[in-house]
This record gives sequence, structure tokens and C-alpha cells, in this order.
Amino acid sequence: MAERALSFGAVAEAYERYRPGYPAELAEKVLDYAGAPVAGALEIGAGTGKATRLFAGRGIAVTATDPDPAMLAELRKHLPADVETRRGALEDLRPDRRYGLVYSAAALHWTDPAGRWPRIAALLAPGGVFASIGGPIGPADPVVRKAVDDAQAPFLESAEVPSPDGTPPENALQWPGTELEQSELFADVRQVVVQERMTFSADELIGLFSTVSVYRVLPDSVREQVFSRIRQVLPETVDMVADHTAHLARRR
Repeated sequence: MAERALSFGAVAEAYERYRPGYPAELAEKVLDYAGAPVAGALEIGAGTGKATRLFAGRGIAVTATDPDPAMLAELRKHLPADVETRRGALEDLRPDRRYGLVYSAAALHWTDPAGRWPRIAALLAPGGVFASIGGPIGPADPVVRKAVDDAQAPFLESAEVPSPDGTPPENALQWPGTELEQSELFADVRQVVVQERMTFSADELIGLFSTVSVYRVLPDSVREQVFSRIRQVLPETVDMVADHTAHLARRR
């Protein structure tokens, strides 16, 4: 997992180009849940700033953190100078101040489960909000999905990141909500989903796949072969669906 977690910096520009952003409705749901104005927020695993834009654009002073300097360098190209950046994984951060909001988008599963929740709680003011945003994105058409799975099957069992706590996909409450509910540090756990549809060209979809960790850690020659096989089964345009799931909790 550590190799996959640190595999993105080499494709930071492609990450920014091909990874879709997040819908404004997600930020609205987080801030509605907060129930009061949020002055400052800390972001865990900011990457190139896809989710940073959600909150910095609403007048919140965001401190964006990431362990990869190449990702932070790309973030700085696209965000105002008043967005503070700090290099470091969650495990490196020290609670020199407490925030009204701590959030992570498509990055929490890369953090060390040992001490994860005490570390996050230490960064939050009492009553402050934690938000984890994530969820799968893939072809909306099951026929296209299966064609992609079949094309890559000789090289990969799955491109998905498994649930960190083993929660099966049919459970109503998914991870990290499952862990938050069990933590004595958090209360009022909620799970909300915002579905988004978009259309990619076949080449754009291959570009997106080039930023996904399971492909990044393949040897270059194997990765090229996988992408060639996938490209052959794709239509010229691919309707995509993303289920953005936000897990929300309040610091006791």
C-alpha cells in the first residue's frame, strides 16, 4: 500500500489534467452539516488540489497537506497564494492549532490505521467536523465496465482499493463511517452520496487510468500493454458515473 500511496508524484500533471474535480454540492453538504461558519480547514492528502478548490473557493482558509512535493507543486500552479501548503502525511502533522474542519478526499485510505482517529481528533477543535470524501468512478455502461475488466484481467485482479476494514460493498454504511461509529472521539456520524455523470473520450479515460495507483506500480512495459488492451475495447466516448460519498462526523 505504501508504494501505491506514493506513486502519484510522477504523474502530477496528468493527475491534474485527467482527474475530475468534485461537485459543489459536496461542499454544501459538508458545510450544512457543520451548522456554523468554518474559518479554517486542514486537508489531508490534497494532491493537486481537486478538493482544495471546493473549500478555498468559499472563503475558508485551507491548509493543504500532502506527502508528495510534486503534487503540492502542481497544486500551487492552480490555487491562490493564500492557500497554505504543508508537506507531510497525516502521521507527520503536529497539532500546532485546531481547525473547525479537517477533511480528506480520495486519500484517507492511504493513512496509517494505527492512531488514525486520535491523530485526526487532535487536529480538530471540540465540535469540529471531519469529512472524508471518496467513491468509485467508472463506466456507466456495465458492458463497457466488463470489457475493461476482461481486458486487464491477465494483469490485474482488480483496480479497486479494497475497504480498509473489510466492510462488504453491500453494507449500508461504508468505511470510514464504520470506524467513526466505533470511535469514542466522534459523534453524529452520517453518510451522504452525491452522484455525478460525465463523459470522457477514450483517450481521456486512458489518461485517467494512468493516474490510478494500481496501474502506476506496474512495470512500464506491462502498463503500456494493459492500456493498449483497454483502449481497443473502448468506444470513442465513454459515459462515466461517480458516486461521491461523504462521511461526516463531529469531534466530541
